[in-house]
Amino acid sequence: MGTEPFEIAVPDVKLEELRRRLEATNWPHDMANDEWNYGANGEYLRGLVDYWLHGYDWRAQERLINSFTHYKTEIDGVPLHFIREPGKGPNPIPLVMIHGWPWTFWDYHELIRPLADPASFGGDPNDSFEVIVVSMPGFGFSSPLVQPGMNAWRAADPIHRLMTEHLGFSRFGAHGGDWGATTTAQLGHKYPDSVIGIHLTSTPRLDHWNSQRPWDVTAGRMVSDDLPESTRIAHLDIQRRVASHVAVHMLDPQTLAYALHDSPVGLLAWLVERRRAWSANDGDVEQAFTRDFLLTTTSIYWFTDTFVTSARLYAEAGRNPWQPSHSHTPLVNVPTGVSYMRFDVSSRSSEAERQFDVRYTKEHPFGGHFAPAEEPRAVVDDIRAVFRLLR
Repeated sequence: MGTEPFEIAVPDVKLEELRRRLEATNWPHDMANDEWNYGANGEYLRGLVDYWLHGYDWRAQERLINSFTHYKTEIDGVPLHFIREPGKGPNPIPLVMIHGWPWTFWDYHELIRPLADPASFGGDPNDSFEVIVVSMPGFGFSSPLVQPGMNAWRAADPIHRLMTEHLGFSRFGAHGGDWGATTTAQLGHKYPDSVIGIHLTSTPRLDHWNSQRPWDVTAGRMVSDDLPESTRIAHLDIQRRVASHVAVHMLDPQTLAYALHDSPVGLLAWLVERRRAWSANDGDVEQAFTRDFLLTTTSIYWFTDTFVTSARLYAEAGRNPWQPSHSHTPLVNVPTGVSYMRFDVSSRSSEAERQFDVRYTKEHPFGGHFAPAEEPRAVVDDIRAVFRLLR
């Protein structure tokens, strides 16, 4: 399959079916849950669903999404959707941007044009990039994914072929967050001759999931009672915020999918709870994301029927251990820059950082796990700074 222009156009029948299901929601009782201690708060969710029904305009969001140029292709049976934004400057660097879960390509939309055309946003045209934003295989419009085995490090192979063979870039830069950081790290590890440098919003251990209990975020280790109380509480809080989704996605993603593919409210609750738990928001998710953004993200998952294939990325991480392509030190032997956000659940690890040839780090006193969507300007500035060293 060649690379073809692509326009997002959800059929009216899907919009009508979504409305029918929202109106017919069988709401559960919710009590003593004002602080979301038992999961997504019912009162908040009801208000968001009311807006989905009576205020949110998918067609307006669709027009905004289609203001970028989209393409689709298939590589070794893997569907790939991507946005391509030509760079405006004397020497644009090709830059592929890769998201995680429960992200979509839309988490990057505020970065695309400032990176491609910095002069139009008060920047230096010498910092321009040819921006390629890829939907991770099995996410959004990179669907339907019908072959098993796809995980974050295996996704590096079709993305590398996209950049080199389909788009013709002999060398390129890469950026990633969450699972996209793992894919980006794997690009730097496996294909260093093709990768100019990488920028991450966390430093993943490539072999992190190679354990007897990959579904267990504690790796079987308890938080020590000997730690300072504030540190111990912080570690436990991080584990609590990520444990449930890692366990069920790794062990039972298909079982969960029957509920979330049938109920748009169930899907919204699952995604929004994570957005609230992992971003910087003082308990109010709308400090970090607008209602339209939350509903556009959920709509992309809903209209493309990709919750199950996105969740299986976790399961395939546990079932298909990472294997090194070489034994060089560091493992990711390309220039690396990292942005650390203060409220990110992916805490900084000196052990993980040693896997990279780190040339640039910046710790920000704000922001959470969804850095490009929460703090787009900071991420743009850091990407420019990293690659300014490599031009």
